[in-house]
Amino acid sequence: MRRLTRRARRGTLALHVCASAGWLGMTLCLLALGLTAALTGSPAVTEASYRSMKVYGDWLVGPLALLTLGTGVLLSLGTKWGLARHWWVWIKFWLTTAAALASVLAFRVRIDSTVADVVAGRPVLPLELVIPPAISLSAYVFMTVISVLKPWGLTARGRRHRAAAPTRRVARSALAGTGAGARGDG
Repeated sequence: MRRLTRRARRGTLALHVCASAGWLGMTLCLLALGLTAALTGSPAVTEASYRSMKVYGDWLVGPLALLTLGTGVLLSLGTKWGLARHWWVWIKFWLTTAAALASVLAFRVRIDSTVADVVAGRPVLPLELVIPPAISLSAYVFMTVISVLKPWGLTARGRRHRAAAPTRRVARSALAGTGAGARGDG
């Protein structure tokens, strides 16, 4: 894939950061609602908390998760970082993919069934909808930290790519006519 232009990279990065922050914030909201439902003694508050979780899960979690994943892949493929060149990018990709799939396919389904159980008067495990957002929040904080610190260095693919980089630069400059002979400075 070709590198993103400066303008496209900056726009995509802004969208990625906003979507990621929104997903993290939404997870905090879901955790707060799950804790409220688990710790309250009021059936009405429990039901309201779970219904609120359903609204957030149906309308916000999926789109934010998929937007975060999509913009992250676009940034990795369209910038110097690459998708599998640096360990921090590679780990973030797989964690984001797993978290997005879990959010869209598993957590939303669990919220829906919990709301149905509460409405029908069936018992619900108190921490049933606390543990998933707590795990997700831990993953998102971890991904945020490695995005800032960029630890662990290059993957084997990244080392091969870096070793081949001088060869590619020489070939490109020769094709572009920017070599020493083409400039006429001997």
